[in-house]
Amino acid sequence: MTETQNNCDNLYKNNPVIPLRPHHGMCLAFFEGKGYSSAFTSHMQGVLDLLTEEGRSQEAEIPVRLTIGTDVICTACPHNGNGICAADAKVSGYDRKVLELCGLTPGETMPFSKFAFRVQSEILSPGKRKSVCAGCQWEELCEHQKSRWA
Repeated sequence: MTETQNNCDNLYKNNPVIPLRPHHGMCLAFFEGKGYSSAFTSHMQGVLDLLTEEGRSQEAEIPVRLTIGTDVICTACPHNGNGICAADAKVSGYDRKVLELCGLTPGETMPFSKFAFRVQSEILSPGKRKSVCAGCQWEELCEHQKSRWA
């Protein structure tokens, strides 16, 4: 187990409901080890591994609380200043669009797999990804690969 995976496992033990920005459900679908820094990408991989661990029983599945604000992934982001995102106006728009298209509300809690399924079925499969994240600096990465939720 890497140090990052251990840190993410400890985070889950200390906080059994993981806060997650809705648009990060899309980011995680296409994440391929690229990001703002090696520390950020390592952390994001650790969160992805935690949320999608193979062989986890349905009863042991990790719940996420959908939040329009900094979340578990943001803790390692260079744009996070004491819990405030420097690009909050833009990314909050992404969050609201994901919630709207998935028929969800801020603060809603559900198993991560259920949320990932909604993102795939309501946004990614119908080809609505660009309507959510137009202007995202990582958009080109997502455009050329298949969603891991498919």
